[in-house]
Amino acid sequence: MTPKMPVSVQRWTPTSVAAIGVLIAIVVALAFAPFVLGANAIDKLITLYIYVIIAAMWNALAGYAGLVSVGQQAFFGLGAYAAIRLSNAGIEVYSALALGALAGGLISIPLSWFMLRLRDGEFAIGMWVVAVVAHLLVVQDKLINGETGTSLRALTAYAANDRRAYTYWMALGAMVLFLALIFVLLRSRLGASVQAIRDDEEAAAAVGVRVLRGKVIIFVLAATGAAAAGALWLATAISFQPATYFGVQWSAYMIFMALVGGLGTFEGPILGALLFFLVQDVFGEVGVWYLVGLGLVAIFFALFMPRGIWGTIEDRFGIRLMPVGYRLRLPDSVVLAAKTEEDAAAGS
Repeated sequence: MTPKMPVSVQRWTPTSVAAIGVLIAIVVALAFAPFVLGANAIDKLITLYIYVIIAAMWNALAGYAGLVSVGQQAFFGLGAYAAIRLSNAGIEVYSALALGALAGGLISIPLSWFMLRLRDGEFAIGMWVVAVVAHLLVVQDKLINGETGTSLRALTAYAANDRRAYTYWMALGAMVLFLALIFVLLRSRLGASVQAIRDDEEAAAAVGVRVLRGKVIIFVLAATGAAAAGALWLATAISFQPATYFGVQWSAYMIFMALVGGLGTFEGPILGALLFFLVQDVFGEVGVWYLVGLGLVAIFFALFMPRGIWGTIEDRFGIRLMPVGYRLRLPDSVVLAAKTEEDAAAGS
């Protein structure tokens, strides 16, 4: 009788445990950045953190839940707008920024009841329409002065260095918070449910998955993250022009970062955000050709590397630094036999 070979289901690996430790150390070190780095470096890090947030939120929505949106700029703009409105009502400015993010999430709850009944292309275009309508409504507010916009004047009460440091810590905290929320969510039963919904909604519903509930949670989380990013962008720019905050380029950036980094992976959007930040920092001054270049790169990845940079690394080397799923660990003898058969087939 052939003895049974042990097969184990694995989530954490020594590599992923080490990666968590390194990540925590990096976050702790970054918390001290305002004490050692110059103003330009701090501003750039704030921008990078915002990019990571919007990339990770869009990836959670599209990469894990299958909800492809080209209208997430609606929440980006609403987060900034709500912060201005709340600050104008007398709320302390940094509290207003945080509450602006929550306001974006609250707005998304009733909106989800309608939008999540749309499928595929209908949902994508529907979200774009929502962004356009939100833009038009905000412009009607006399406080905003139409497309001329306004500014978050309460921030000027702080000294420039203090304001930059507070905004930096808020951006770093928001990035860590939203990444942690996604990580915990994807490792839960809800995470498995939304991925089942993405793969086959009817089949998921047939086995008892609460489809609408799972979609709503992801939708609201992604909206809150986008609103937080918009509020943080306002804190760095101070000025608010509706056309800038509600511009479709924000969704284009999100799609680019998630697609190039690795759609449907946890690490991919972070890598994509870093790559996008570096490209923008180096080539952002060349104008329209920079945007054309981004489009060509996105097309290349869609055609030839659909799994993105990190997805390709995972497939090739099996590396998972932040494991949100499970892996089936086979005995070495089985792996060796499979490799031998593969080599034999290639040789023939």
